[in-house]
Amino acid sequence: MSNTASRIDPANRLATSRPAPTSAARGGADINLAAFDLNLLVALDALLECRNVTHAGQRVGLSQPAMSRSLARLRGMLKDDLLVRSSAGLVPTPRAERLAEALPPILAQIRELLGSRSFLPGECRSTITLAMSDHQALVLLPRLLPRARERAPDLDVVVDSSLAGALKRLEQGEIDFAIGQIHDTPSGTYRRKLYSDRFACLLRQDHPALSQPWTPDSFAALRHAVIAPGSEDGFGKIYDSLARLQLSGRDPVLVPNAMTAPMMIAETDLVLTVPHRVATRLAAMLPLRVMEVPVELPPYEVCLIWHERRHRDAENRWMRAEIAAATLTAI
Repeated sequence: MSNTASRIDPANRLATSRPAPTSAARGGADINLAAFDLNLLVALDALLECRNVTHAGQRVGLSQPAMSRSLARLRGMLKDDLLVRSSAGLVPTPRAERLAEALPPILAQIRELLGSRSFLPGECRSTITLAMSDHQALVLLPRLLPRARERAPDLDVVVDSSLAGALKRLEQGEIDFAIGQIHDTPSGTYRRKLYSDRFACLLRQDHPALSQPWTPDSFAALRHAVIAPGSEDGFGKIYDSLARLQLSGRDPVLVPNAMTAPMMIAETDLVLTVPHRVATRLAAMLPLRVMEVPVELPPYEVCLIWHERRHRDAENRWMRAEIAAATLTAI
């Protein structure tokens, strides 16, 4: 091997064997955020803006001695003088100049993240899922949807007609609200009464019973249709007490939903008992007659249910108010 090939440049040997500089050697030692008082960032922002300890303290509500202590802590944690004295007063170090540029937008993002930003419906771009039975949708949606579209055009309202497991789905966030008749709500849920209604009967307009006295006996003698409940946990039931009445002795005809039921009532001699608001809406669309229930039944109370995890959410609060307003205007 030639002498030239075997000769090693000392400078090259030092360059290749020197270890990579640590973050401390680069002047950027890792900061333990758990031990870092983030309030110092507010003080630092004021110091870099004012470049005067007294004025910076006045900006953030600290005395001059307290601000001086903050500056000393910052120097120790960041391993940099940050501000040094000159004939023109305090001047920033190069690192402080970089911090002065980067820090304000970071603090602004933190304030926005932690602050309670006001909810503007017109800027809302999300989806709200309502679980309610079809007869409630018939009453509520014609009033709610135009209101929501006018105030929040980009908000999508999705209606889920299945009320099975509604309370659990509220807890898990699968739905935002449940609307129906429920008397007791478990811990962790909120309930708001939307309205109370009385019951009414629907018969076809030429039903034979309408030519006779409308009495409790004639009502009990009819074959009744019953809308199947939407769940087993209390939601979706239209009435509980009719089953306890002495009817004709025959089991009622179970109908899957409130949309199928009136079509069947209009073509048969069955009678259907539903909330009065529902009966009025259906009679306006089909050849049906609305009659008062000739027996005493408890009022039908409709409630709005939501989970506590969204109780303080601004969008959720706004939607609760819109639902309540829509029910007030519904016939």
